[in-house]
Amino acid sequence: MEPDELFDIEMRLLLHGVRQVYGHDFTDYSEASIKRRITQWFATSGYGTLSEAQAAILRNREAFDSLLRGITVNVSEMFRDPAFFRALREEIVPHLKTYPFVKIWHAGCSSGEEAYSLAILLEEEGMKGRFRMYATDINNEVLQNAREGIFPLKEMQKYTRNYQAAGGKGAFSDYYLARYEHAIMIQSLRDQIVFASHNLAVDADFGEMHLILCRNVLIYFKPTLKERVLRLFDTCLIPGGFLCLGLKESLDGRRIASRYAETVERMRIYRKSYGQEQSA
Repeated sequence: MEPDELFDIEMRLLLHGVRQVYGHDFTDYSEASIKRRITQWFATSGYGTLSEAQAAILRNREAFDSLLRGITVNVSEMFRDPAFFRALREEIVPHLKTYPFVKIWHAGCSSGEEAYSLAILLEEEGMKGRFRMYATDINNEVLQNAREGIFPLKEMQKYTRNYQAAGGKGAFSDYYLARYEHAIMIQSLRDQIVFASHNLAVDADFGEMHLILCRNVLIYFKPTLKERVLRLFDTCLIPGGFLCLGLKESLDGRRIASRYAETVERMRIYRKSYGQEQSA
């Protein structure tokens, strides 16, 4: 048997064991993506074989956490895709402001940069104290970083440019405190975001939401898991609510597509229609 074939077998056994022991199901992730990430993690893991790694991972939480860091994608930035955030500000927030209080789910929030960006945008649009954001991710380590709201100070110049391109109305520096080599997001932003662990592959929804963001996550899933996640979002999104996907993602060809219309062209911002029945 070729080494690559043996690695594939070991990888499937590892993922099955992780599902059984920790409840994290990666079997419906894109095979090419998951293999690439496990291969990259294994190359620096120090284990001789993937079977040796599996023995440690299934018995040791720290070893599993190391694998989880390797598998999950934790790349983000403040006001990533500024045109998307400008579209939110100009086209979507006016609708959200018609509600006395708004609930938002940011699924796959990574280390929180985009969640804080949205909180800044909502404050600038007069919604301070009128929203609660639930920002979730599968990786508890990055969630802890997100709760602390501490980011490298060297990134702030780039984030400032993004903020301005997204239609920022003030000085971006007003939203963080500079401490040595770090920027700490101000407390008023952190108070309106609840960071929580959530696994889109197996966990339930968060109740009725007015806005759901899940950007650049579905691209890593197989079609069956994509459908499962989209049905999950559809279940908890109120009629007239908004669903935001990544710029490379789409509802085209999905089961829920008939109930949604793309509100902002090419921005992957969809609005759920009123009065239609949920699909089975």
